[in-house]
Amino acid sequence: MKFHLFPIITFVMIVATNAALRPELYWKSMLPNTPIPKSITDLLHFGQYTNSNDQKEEKLGYGGVNVGVYKGYHGSGTNVNVGVGHSPFDYLYAASETQSHDDPNVVLFFMEKDLHRGTKLNSHFTKASNEATFLPRQVADSIPFSSNKVKDILNKLSVEPGSDEAKIMKNTINECEAKGLKGEEKYCATSLESMVDFATSKLGKNIKAFSTEKAENETKLQKYTITQGVKNLADNNVVVCHKQNYPYAVFYCHKTDTTKAYFVPLESANGSRVKAIAVCHTDTSKWNPKHLAFKVLKVQPGTVPICHFLPEDHVVWLLK
Repeated sequence: MKFHLFPIITFVMIVATNAALRPELYWKSMLPNTPIPKSITDLLHFGQYTNSNDQKEEKLGYGGVNVGVYKGYHGSGTNVNVGVGHSPFDYLYAASETQSHDDPNVVLFFMEKDLHRGTKLNSHFTKASNEATFLPRQVADSIPFSSNKVKDILNKLSVEPGSDEAKIMKNTINECEAKGLKGEEKYCATSLESMVDFATSKLGKNIKAFSTEKAENETKLQKYTITQGVKNLADNNVVVCHKQNYPYAVFYCHKTDTTKAYFVPLESANGSRVKAIAVCHTDTSKWNPKHLAFKVLKVQPGTVPICHFLPEDHVVWLLK
């Protein structure tokens, strides 16, 4: 189920008088030597129109926002579909009934020891959540993002209280406000600028950003083989940002001292290639013992490093 397109974003910017930097220009001012991943540039869409006073204005997010129920990057009609439940990348929560009955042949979580040439995995690489795009920070900051102001948020974004859309939005806000795991530094970025600020505050400015890149026509479940070239990108100094379900782009970012990142080249049976980013968690002892990863891998918390590929619209930040 997806949200309908609706005219949420009625905020406009007068280009001639707006002195604030566009999100991508803020990135370049803060990180001039760090290329912007395609997963981010895809979320920087602005459409132009002329108002009744012949002033050129920019309408944000196509003048509407498409918000879908969270779907994992894998599956063929049997995606991990959390609905108004919790993301599989939130490790405080137990697996939902929907997740527990998903296709066991589709790989979501795997072990670090399997990250080598020749390993075969059934995966489906796609965007994790929805097509919602970034708002400039001055616009995003003008919209409340708090469980104490849900009524105001729904009213401002023209979302019907009690609807599935409202439930998903409330769930996203609640997950953002929930206490993190011990040793986890977490933050929900409601704009690209605030995501850059969080990453640089934790890692400094000498950083790079990566996302999974797949073939444009890769849309279905495939059997992939890990090919030569697996590379350990970072140990511990890693910030991972997961795109959330919300009417505009919101990313749940977190840093722990027990996260590793890998570049993993994959090739499918039909010859298509994926440049995947995998994240491995070396300490899962504080995860919910009923989390989906333990059910899938049939292991106990804290016993082995557990990994997952990043959906293509998630971002990992690393030291250069």
